[in-house]
Amino acid sequence: MAKLRISVVQYLNTAPLVRGFTHGALQGKYDLSFTVPAQCAEALRTGAADVAIIPAIEYQRIVSQGIALTVLPGLAIACKERVRSLLLLSKVPIRQARRVALDRGSRSTQALVKILAARRWQIAPEFFESDPDPAAMLAGSDAALIIGDAALRIAIAAENKMTPGPDAEWLTTGATAGISGVGDLHIYDVVKEWWHLTEKPAVLAVWAARTEIVTPELAADFLASRDFGLRQLPEICAEAARQLRLPEPELRLYLEKNIDYTLDDENLQGLLRFFQESHAQNLIGPLHPIAIGATPARISMSSRA
Repeated sequence: MAKLRISVVQYLNTAPLVRGFTHGALQGKYDLSFTVPAQCAEALRTGAADVAIIPAIEYQRIVSQGIALTVLPGLAIACKERVRSLLLLSKVPIRQARRVALDRGSRSTQALVKILAARRWQIAPEFFESDPDPAAMLAGSDAALIIGDAALRIAIAAENKMTPGPDAEWLTTGATAGISGVGDLHIYDVVKEWWHLTEKPAVLAVWAARTEIVTPELAADFLASRDFGLRQLPEICAEAARQLRLPEPELRLYLEKNIDYTLDDENLQGLLRFFQESHAQNLIGPLHPIAIGATPARISMSSRA
């Protein structure tokens, strides 16, 4: 029987979710491929993948095309209040921005920025997609959305040399953030801004599968892989510190404190609010109920060894 095909986002914050598949007892059971968030969603939409970690907003977009999806239970990439790896960098106070570059690999965070522009900052800038190069993006715009490991690198470089701004942002310089050709810089944590607007967590991504292939065993495998990954955070961060050339303690802080890997009731309410706000801004069509798989009887990684 052919292995199920799993499309995975190639960012540090996904590593704990797939650790059981890459290093644990489930290694080799599934066919894994790694890419950016937008392409994970596309792979699931076209049938190139059976299961994918997709930007949350893409659940609504794919289901609206008549494709039945089920969200695997208990799993997400979410943030309760602050994330550090989704940053809006601006050369001016964001309420003065007229042109905003968006990382073309993003989907949910693009939507969050558009919601925040309309609802929190009350601006209507020109948005355009761009390759994720902060210096090039800011050269042609007032502000730029940077996501993933590149954003985390900027946050780590600048955090100890920033001062609070008047609009809940952080103030620093391009040189401090490692971005050439940029002077003063206003840095907005997108999840923190979402919390200021809604006082709810942000759910950035979920594991979704074509409904016809969802089984209790599949759900149990993905939960077990996540749990194994959370036990392996020291090893994950040590490896990532070498690969990304970033301080290991900062990566531990990020994965342990900034990222929440559950789809608990609080996160589910945040997800529902995100869908409502996205619909109100015409970023998605009519809202569809979220189909979430049944939570299986837990199967530990040790019992699969």
